[in-house]
Amino acid sequence: MAIFFRSTLRGSLLPSWRRISKIGALITLLIFAGIAPQAFAESSPKIRIGFWPIAAGLPFFVALDKGYFKEAGLDVESVKFAAPPQIVEAMIAGRLEGSANGTASAALAIGELASPGLVKIFASNPSNVKNVLDEFIVASGSTYKSIKDLAGKRIASGPGIQNTTLARTVLERNGVTDAQIVEVPIGQHVGAIIAGQVDAAYTLEPTGTVGRLAGATRVLEGGVIATYVLGDPMAPWFGGSASLTTDFIKKNPGVAKKYIAAYARGINFVRASPGEARKYLAGYTAIEGDLAKQVPLPAYTLHNEFTKSDIAMFQKFFDLFSDKKIFSARVMVEPMLYKGE
Repeated sequence: MAIFFRSTLRGSLLPSWRRISKIGALITLLIFAGIAPQAFAESSPKIRIGFWPIAAGLPFFVALDKGYFKEAGLDVESVKFAAPPQIVEAMIAGRLEGSANGTASAALAIGELASPGLVKIFASNPSNVKNVLDEFIVASGSTYKSIKDLAGKRIASGPGIQNTTLARTVLERNGVTDAQIVEVPIGQHVGAIIAGQVDAAYTLEPTGTVGRLAGATRVLEGGVIATYVLGDPMAPWFGGSASLTTDFIKKNPGVAKKYIAAYARGINFVRASPGEARKYLAGYTAIEGDLAKQVPLPAYTLHNEFTKSDIAMFQKFFDLFSDKKIFSARVMVEPMLYKGE
């Protein structure tokens, strides 16, 4: 039995010198190719990304359906939520590793206050009067000519503190201080106006396009946050952002870089082929067919594309929430931006 055990070890369990030489040569080749041995130690964990089903999430949808994440060797799972605050709560609880574009930036800031160092924003989706995301809509047959005409009216707003605060601010800066803000899911804004439940809505695309195509509503004014909050119709309003949790980045730096690079491919595809990209809204949002062809798309800014002016506008947006005591303390944008760490 001892002899059999010794011969078995020699024949099958102990590697031969030829096998050892081959392994050594392979490691040497990998090192010279720039792949360090420790790279094998970092696995590719599941990356759960929360998204809100609006047009702003398009780069994420593109990267999923065109296989950019799979090509990078990543296991990415998309998780749909009814409102951005739920995405942030899931990130704080460790149930998500990040958010897709369209997740309210102010909600991410509130998460940062609740859990300091929670996230790093690596892309944002700015909008203004050219790249419209935000707008006030009214019934197509109404007589309202401007936001000032909404004094004393019932105004629908999307759910969440970012939407309601912005709706109230835009109204106030148009001299309207007595409107009643009602939180209504964005997908129900057109129906609420048709039913007479509200007189107008502060909403996000594709709601305005949906109402227009149905002949039910019209846009009273678009790009209102850039105009009335930032003070310049062409200023970039970074209302939604894509992010990864800082904890995930620290534990998986290589995987995080691959994820961001694959996501950036989705952004570049949208920039280069917006018409073709629109079809990837289907399945993730209610935007299909003629609606997908006509819905306006926001712009996108990657972490390495932010200018000083961009950061200043981003900060001005955050400061609104500090000034109104929505944030318990001032939230600085720059530390929240991904720096390639």
